[in-house]
Amino acid sequence: MTQKAHREIRIKWVRSGIGFSYRAKEVIRSLGLRRLNHVVERPDTPQVRGLLAKVPHLVEVVSDVSRPAWLSVPEYTILPVEAAAEVAARRKRRPAGEALSEEKGEVEVQEPVAQRAAKAEAAEASKKPAAPSKAVPPKKRAKAAEERKGKAAAKAGETKKKEKAASPRGGAKSAGKKKK
Repeated sequence: MTQKAHREIRIKWVRSGIGFSYRAKEVIRSLGLRRLNHVVERPDTPQVRGLLAKVPHLVEVVSDVSRPAWLSVPEYTILPVEAAAEVAARRKRRPAGEALSEEKGEVEVQEPVAQRAAKAEAAEASKKPAAPSKAVPPKKRAKAAEERKGKAAAKAGETKKKEKAASPRGGAKSAGKKKK
């Protein structure tokens, strides 16, 4: 196959399809673009180039973005069993304050994230003892609820009395109603 068949182009949706024809919106969808500023990679073929020619006012071809340097660095290094045992043995012999030396090629082997998380959770559980829950008997709960209702009703009665006293007609709320 030729090199052109392996090439891919990056397409970015840069302008909304509102106000444009239904066909232009369908072309955007057929390119695989789902939302504004969405970037997709498509093969560099005449068919895809034809779709791009239909909607040049809505999309643009983006140049390849170089990968960040941190992506090329592996997250961790897997050592053979023998090498890992040697590193562990050296770690045991090393004094506590001494750091690893890069000149000697020493690499610190970390335990998997799941094991570290499990240890952290176990430490948290041992620090905080579970507080005993206060169980209130149902009769006391009912009694407390009745007391609250009584206080609320008393407050409501006081506010009605104040409203009646404050009104100019001695309690009539509207001019059209008379006291019975």
